[in-house]
Amino acid sequence: MSVFKRELQLLSLALLLCVSASAPLCDVPVQRWCESEQTAQRCGVLDQCVQVNSSRWRSDERVNVSLYYESLCPGCRQFLTQQLMPTFAMLSDIMTVELVPYGNAQEKQVGQKYQFLCQHGEDECLGNMIETCMLDKMGDAAYAVITCMEASTDVLKAAPTCAGLFSPDTSYADVMSCVNGDEGNQLMHQNAKKTGALQPPHQYVPWITINGKYTEDQQQTAQSSLFILVCSLYQGEKPAACTLGQKQMKTSYC
Repeated sequence: MSVFKRELQLLSLALLLCVSASAPLCDVPVQRWCESEQTAQRCGVLDQCVQVNSSRWRSDERVNVSLYYESLCPGCRQFLTQQLMPTFAMLSDIMTVELVPYGNAQEKQVGQKYQFLCQHGEDECLGNMIETCMLDKMGDAAYAVITCMEASTDVLKAAPTCAGLFSPDTSYADVMSCVNGDEGNQLMHQNAKKTGALQPPHQYVPWITINGKYTEDQQQTAQSSLFILVCSLYQGEKPAACTLGQKQMKTSYC
């Protein structure tokens, strides 16, 4: 579905609800009402959004791609910006994405909190934490913000600018409050647990699972052409984009 067509449907939905005096008491902007099934339900427009996103919410059919990565790992940055997010932009109707910033880091519990040691130093730990808090605070907008950061020359310096561009409704101060507080510490601990529970255990990053499972063949295919892999794995009616294909790329690891 084109962006214009989707925005037109959302505008029509908003007008219909306003005219019928049934607009929800919801603090989410209208363009985000249909962002997720949970948001639509909370805002009282689930039935209408199902019509807007008729193919988007068939989560039992969509291909889930989970990326376990580090914010400053060159290979992770390459895969996220050149494979994962471009593919997601073209195939969002048939795939979902999960980002888990942690990778090869290590954690140590000190009292009620955790300390983290990262492969590429303290800046990477900070980048991991910022992106973790963005994923918690920004919803789907976090994907664009993180892509912007990872595509920038300086990931950390780009963070506030990217946040302002792609998630203007989110207070960056709230993100940093999460980063510097107990909330971010616990969120990163959950990333550590999720990464540590991988079977087989990860050996490097980027580490890619498809529908919760890892195979070496799928890892290699995902890194050379994720687009082709997602199209081949999707069991429903394939979108027209799947006929376009995508060139293969060299792989890189940390």
